[in-house]
Amino acid sequence: MQKAVILLVEGKRAGQYTAVPALEKAGHRVEVCHTGTTAIQALKNFEPNLIIFNAATMRTSGARTCRRLKRNQEDLPIIHIRGEGDPEDAEAEADVYLEQPFTPRKLLNRVKDLLPVNHDLEETVRYGHISLYLSKKSVDAGNGESRLTPKLVHLLEQFMRHPRQILTRRN
Repeated sequence: MQKAVILLVEGKRAGQYTAVPALEKAGHRVEVCHTGTTAIQALKNFEPNLIIFNAATMRTSGARTCRRLKRNQEDLPIIHIRGEGDPEDAEAEADVYLEQPFTPRKLLNRVKDLLPVNHDLEETVRYGHISLYLSKKSVDAGNGESRLTPKLVHLLEQFMRHPRQILTRRN
Protein backbone atom coordinates (compact mmCIF):
# COMPACT_ATOMS: atom_id res chain seq x y z
CA MET A 1 0.00 0.00 0.00
CA GLN A 2 1.20 3.47 -0.81
CA LYS A 3 2.05 5.56 2.25
CA ALA A 4 0.41 8.96 2.48
CA VAL A 5 0.20 12.15 4.49
CA ILE A 6 -3.34 12.37 5.86
CA LEU A 7 -5.07 15.34 7.45
CA LEU A 8 -7.51 13.92 10.00
CA VAL A 9 -10.16 16.32 11.26
CA GLU A 10 -11.86 14.89 14.34
CA GLY A 11 -13.22 16.17 17.61
CA LYS A 12 -11.32 15.94 20.87
CA ARG A 13 -13.95 13.48 22.08
CA ALA A 14 -13.01 10.89 19.44
CA GLY A 15 -11.45 8.68 22.12
CA GLN A 16 -11.54 5.02 21.12
CA TYR A 17 -13.16 5.90 17.78
CA THR A 18 -10.11 7.75 16.50
CA ALA A 19 -8.70 6.56 13.20
CA VAL A 20 -5.12 7.48 14.11
CA PRO A 21 -3.87 4.03 15.28
CA ALA A 22 -5.13 2.20 12.18
CA LEU A 23 -3.73 4.82 9.80
CA GLU A 24 -0.34 4.95 11.51
CA LYS A 25 -0.11 1.16 11.71
CA ALA A 26 -0.60 1.11 7.93
CA GLY A 27 2.41 3.44 7.66
CA HIS A 28 0.64 6.71 6.91
CA ARG A 29 1.68 10.01 8.48
CA VAL A 30 -1.31 11.54 10.25
CA GLU A 31 -1.77 15.20 11.16
CA VAL A 32 -4.75 15.73 13.49
CA CYS A 33 -6.84 18.90 13.70
CA HIS A 34 -9.76 19.29 16.08
CA THR A 35 -11.66 22.04 14.25
CA GLY A 36 -12.41 22.94 10.67
CA THR A 37 -10.66 26.28 11.07
CA THR A 38 -7.39 24.66 12.18
CA ALA A 39 -7.70 22.18 9.30
CA ILE A 40 -7.95 25.00 6.77
CA GLN A 41 -4.95 26.71 8.41
CA ALA A 42 -3.01 23.42 8.32
CA LEU A 43 -3.37 23.27 4.53
CA LYS A 44 -1.17 26.38 4.36
CA ASN A 45 1.68 24.59 6.18
CA PHE A 46 1.74 21.20 4.48
CA GLU A 47 0.21 19.30 1.58
CA PRO A 48 -1.68 16.15 2.56
CA ASN A 49 -2.58 13.44 0.06
CA LEU A 50 -6.01 12.98 1.62
CA ILE A 51 -8.40 14.48 4.19
CA ILE A 52 -10.56 12.44 6.55
CA PHE A 53 -13.32 14.46 8.20
CA ASN A 54 -14.77 12.54 11.16
CA ALA A 55 -18.07 14.35 11.72
CA ALA A 56 -19.21 11.56 14.07
CA THR A 57 -16.80 12.92 16.70
CA MET A 58 -17.74 16.56 16.24
CA ARG A 59 -20.72 18.77 17.01
CA THR A 60 -21.29 19.48 13.33
CA SER A 61 -22.04 17.54 10.16
CA GLY A 62 -18.96 19.18 8.68
CA ALA A 63 -20.60 19.87 5.31
CA ARG A 64 -19.60 23.54 5.27
CA THR A 65 -16.03 22.79 6.38
CA CYS A 66 -15.64 20.02 3.79
CA ARG A 67 -16.80 22.40 1.06
CA ARG A 68 -14.28 25.02 2.23
CA LEU A 69 -11.50 22.41 2.28
CA LYS A 70 -12.49 21.28 -1.22
CA ARG A 71 -12.42 24.89 -2.46
CA ASN A 72 -8.90 25.35 -1.09
CA GLN A 73 -7.62 22.11 -2.64
CA GLU A 74 -9.93 20.89 -5.43
CA ASP A 75 -7.86 17.80 -6.25
CA LEU A 76 -7.60 16.68 -2.63
CA PRO A 77 -9.85 13.67 -1.91
CA ILE A 78 -12.03 13.80 1.21
CA ILE A 79 -13.52 10.94 3.22
CA HIS A 80 -16.51 12.07 5.30
CA ILE A 81 -17.35 9.90 8.33
CA ARG A 82 -20.77 10.28 9.89
CA GLY A 83 -22.37 8.74 12.95
CA GLU A 84 -24.67 5.75 12.82
CA GLY A 85 -28.08 6.79 11.57
CA ASP A 86 -26.97 10.28 10.54
CA PRO A 87 -28.12 11.17 7.01
CA GLU A 88 -25.52 11.45 4.26
CA ASP A 89 -24.93 15.12 3.52
CA ALA A 90 -24.15 15.33 -0.20
CA GLU A 91 -23.50 19.05 0.23
CA ALA A 92 -20.22 18.11 1.93
CA GLU A 93 -18.83 17.36 -1.55
CA ALA A 94 -16.76 14.50 -0.16
CA ASP A 95 -15.42 11.77 -2.43
CA VAL A 96 -16.38 8.94 -0.06
CA TYR A 97 -18.95 8.78 2.75
CA LEU A 98 -18.62 6.22 5.56
CA GLU A 99 -21.16 5.56 8.29
CA GLN A 100 -20.05 4.28 11.67
CA PRO A 101 -19.59 1.55 12.71
CA PHE A 102 -17.05 0.24 10.21
CA THR A 103 -13.82 -1.71 10.49
CA PRO A 104 -10.39 -0.10 10.25
CA ARG A 105 -9.83 -2.28 7.16
CA LYS A 106 -12.77 -0.61 5.40
CA LEU A 107 -11.33 2.84 6.11
CA LEU A 108 -7.87 1.77 4.92
CA ASN A 109 -9.38 0.35 1.72
CA ARG A 110 -11.12 3.67 1.01
CA VAL A 111 -7.86 5.54 1.68
CA LYS A 112 -6.03 3.22 -0.70
CA ASP A 113 -8.69 3.74 -3.40
CA LEU A 114 -8.37 7.52 -3.24
CA LEU A 115 -4.59 7.79 -3.29
CA PRO A 116 -2.98 8.46 -6.63
CA VAL A 117 -1.13 5.57 -8.21
CA ASN A 118 2.57 5.48 -7.35
CA HIS A 119 4.06 4.01 -10.50
CA ASP A 120 7.30 3.12 -8.68
CA LEU A 121 5.49 0.84 -6.22
CA GLU A 122 2.44 -0.29 -8.18
CA GLU A 123 2.66 -3.27 -10.50
CA THR A 124 0.87 -2.15 -13.63
CA VAL A 125 -0.11 -4.16 -16.68
CA ARG A 126 -0.74 -2.09 -19.80
CA TYR A 127 -2.23 -2.96 -23.14
CA GLY A 128 -3.16 -0.17 -25.53
CA HIS A 129 -4.90 2.55 -23.55
CA ILE A 130 -5.86 0.19 -20.69
CA SER A 131 -3.87 0.24 -17.43
CA LEU A 132 -4.52 -2.45 -14.82
CA TYR A 133 -3.24 -1.70 -11.31
CA LEU A 134 -2.81 -5.07 -9.62
CA SER A 135 -2.41 -4.17 -5.95
CA LYS A 136 -5.13 -1.50 -6.10
CA LYS A 137 -7.38 -3.91 -7.99
CA SER A 138 -8.46 -1.18 -10.37
CA VAL A 139 -8.41 -0.43 -14.07
CA ASP A 140 -8.17 2.79 -16.04
CA ALA A 141 -9.36 2.64 -19.63
CA GLY A 142 -9.08 6.37 -20.25
CA ASN A 143 -12.20 7.47 -18.40
CA GLY A 144 -10.99 7.26 -14.80
CA GLU A 145 -10.18 4.44 -12.44
CA SER A 146 -12.72 1.74 -11.63
CA ARG A 147 -12.46 -0.86 -8.87
CA LEU A 148 -12.56 -4.54 -9.80
CA THR A 149 -13.17 -7.74 -7.89
CA PRO A 150 -10.14 -10.00 -7.39
CA LYS A 151 -11.55 -12.47 -9.95
CA LEU A 152 -11.98 -9.74 -12.57
CA VAL A 153 -8.45 -8.49 -11.93
CA HIS A 154 -7.08 -11.99 -12.51
CA LEU A 155 -9.11 -12.49 -15.70
CA LEU A 156 -8.24 -9.09 -17.13
CA GLU A 157 -4.57 -9.60 -16.29
CA GLN A 158 -4.56 -12.90 -18.19
CA PHE A 159 -6.23 -11.34 -21.23
CA MET A 160 -3.85 -8.37 -21.21
CA ARG A 161 -0.71 -10.51 -20.81
CA HIS A 162 -1.80 -12.85 -23.63
CA PRO A 163 -3.33 -10.61 -26.32
CA ARG A 164 -4.74 -12.21 -29.46
CA GLN A 165 -4.48 -15.67 -27.90
CA ILE A 166 -7.17 -18.19 -27.14
CA LEU A 167 -7.19 -18.88 -23.41
CA THR A 168 -8.72 -21.85 -21.68
CA ARG A 169 -9.53 -22.31 -18.00
CA ARG A 170 -6.19 -24.08 -17.53
CA ASN A 171 -4.27 -20.92 -18.54
